[in-house]
Amino acid sequence: YVPPQVRKVQETLDDKKREELGRLKKMVNGLVNRLSEPNLPSISGQMEDLYMANSRKDMNDTLTDILMSACVTAVAMPARLMMEHVLLVSILHHNVGVEVGAHFLEAVVKKFDEISKSDTEGKECENLIALIAHLYNFHVVHSLLIFDILKKLVSAFTEKEIELILFLLKNVGFSLRKDDALALKELITEAQKKANTAEKNLRDQTRVRFMLETMLALRNNDMRKIPGYDPEPVEKLRKLQRTLVHSSGKETQLRVSLESLLSADQVGRWWIVGSAWSGAPMINDTDKKTQQKLHIGKVSSKIMELARKQRMNTDIRRSIFCVLMTSEDFLDAFEKLLK
Repeated sequence: YVPPQVRKVQETLDDKKREELGRLKKMVNGLVNRLSEPNLPSISGQMEDLYMANSRKDMNDTLTDILMSACVTAVAMPARLMMEHVLLVSILHHNVGVEVGAHFLEAVVKKFDEISKSDTEGKECENLIALIAHLYNFHVVHSLLIFDILKKLVSAFTEKEIELILFLLKNVGFSLRKDDALALKELITEAQKKANTAEKNLRDQTRVRFMLETMLALRNNDMRKIPGYDPEPVEKLRKLQRTLVHSSGKETQLRVSLESLLSADQVGRWWIVGSAWSGAPMINDTDKKTQQKLHIGKVSSKIMELARKQRMNTDIRRSIFCVLMTSEDFLDAFEKLLK
């Protein structure tokens, strides 16, 4: 039972929160609508200020919703516009924190998984693939995820999937070759096997032959054989990104697999610091629990009392505290901590 006065306070809080979120959405929407290459520096700066002034969760949710509704449409989104939207996410990912890019990436991948299972006629799937490709181009995500998606598409191998493979390879093929040539070679071999064992009506299609030719051109590093391939727009925006990002991009790349992203709600998000979670099934699993004894040698009661005063409330915390307090020098501490 919730007393009426408490209920009233909760309702006013909810209304206040809704009003704040509505205001925030309007501000973010206004910035995203004005987004273009020349005013990217000012818009990314204003976005960073909004991140400082509001809660990260509210900002991440709002920005992701607005970008998804702008980019994931039934018609193909212009490539240039798509790149500018993803570049904004990339700048915020590097300057504000990795949870910005991680939140957006998770939403995109889940939406892609959901739409690829349904029989939609629009271009939503292509738009989502383009978002993921550019997140890789602008160093938000590692090539591991791109290879996972390509493997998934190759294993399905229908007309729709072949179209998406071509689209993805055209956007990021040469970057993949640079990052992991061996994985690309394995993928090409797998695609050739699939093409040979495919049904006859699919095997004879020019689309399949074109896909295999594109893959061979990638393997041989022959850019001329890929029609419409133009790395210049991406390179131009990468230069702009380097001027706007405070830190270098490599260490903030999310090295996460497709499976991890899709099962994030069950097993937690280990790629975001502080969001790792063992998952609910582990809590009740008392049979498999093994008590691990920590051997730290004999420690005086005085040190244990100090550990208690410093609120070292678990065995491992007490052990680390005692090691640090009783070691002769840093080498001794290092050896003991390793044990």
